[in-house]
Amino acid sequence: MLEPKSRRPKTSPSQLDEQTKQQAVDVRGALERSGLDHGPISVFEKMKMMGLKPPSVASLARLFREKNIARSEPKKKPRAAYRRFVYPAPNACWQLDATAYVLTGGRTCVIFQLQDDHSRLAVATHVADGETSAAAIAVVTKGITAHGVPQRLLTDNGLALNPARRGITGQLITHVSRLGIEAITGKPYKPTTQGKNERFHQTLFRWLDKQPLADSIEQLQELVDQFDIIYNTERSHQGLPGRITPQQAWDATDKAVAPRPRPRENTSSGEATRTVYGKGQVHIDGVRYQLGKQYIGQQAHAIWDLNTITFFDRHGTEIISHPRPDPGTNYVGNGKPRGFLNKNNEKP
Repeated sequence: MLEPKSRRPKTSPSQLDEQTKQQAVDVRGALERSGLDHGPISVFEKMKMMGLKPPSVASLARLFREKNIARSEPKKKPRAAYRRFVYPAPNACWQLDATAYVLTGGRTCVIFQLQDDHSRLAVATHVADGETSAAAIAVVTKGITAHGVPQRLLTDNGLALNPARRGITGQLITHVSRLGIEAITGKPYKPTTQGKNERFHQTLFRWLDKQPLADSIEQLQELVDQFDIIYNTERSHQGLPGRITPQQAWDATDKAVAPRPRPRENTSSGEATRTVYGKGQVHIDGVRYQLGKQYIGQQAHAIWDLNTITFFDRHGTEIISHPRPDPGTNYVGNGKPRGFLNKNNEKP
């Protein structure tokens, strides 16, 4: 009679029964084998979709740690520590980036992924031999055909995407500008600006790692098209309110008003100032002009008419003059062979 009573609670509503535990572990395993995200939130949403009664996300996290099938990451920032910026409507901004992939036999190709910033919808995906302006234009055209014209296009500073910070007007930027699309870029060495697309790459590669290795670009295109359907319509997105799918987020809000196309510029005459980049070159209307390595980093001013284009340095001194190149020309040299040394014994 004098012994203390047990303090153990009469009921433990948060304690999981063995059947529920096994269901959660099985669902996690199935998601992992299929190449989809398989963290506690993903398992919670999948169990709910299957008509099961899932434990809380916190309970699932504890269960997976107890089973030694998930690692603890105490140094990882909590979600509340991140400040996320999202455009207010679909087509207000698209993000475009490319990532490399290796086919059987070691052949390398590039996957261009175009994503809507607001809904995270996979707008279009295109597999190409390399990261070229033509491939970038192809994926944007594919996205516009399916979903309309966006107001903005966010890319990094790659030569095939938007090299404006290097003093170059890229072919992609010329193309989208004529449609009225505002081309924007992130700061150099700040990949978090394109963070949504970087995470998009990660999700794609996790899924591709569970698929047979593609033998050709055509096979890889079929795989990424299949992934886009899963990503858009079957997989709940943790970055969206209510963890809905990207397609549901796209359908929930009216699309942003398409921009007005801009008229083509008359390039028969004009002038422009460009920064001379890496190899001593500048870009004018899609043509690379070789000025010389001694001008790298400096500003060069070009003046042209129907017959001639002339370049001047920052002091107004003429650098070189050329006849206007024929249509289809993409490079004009400075008439000096490689290895030529100027009067200061320096390579131009």
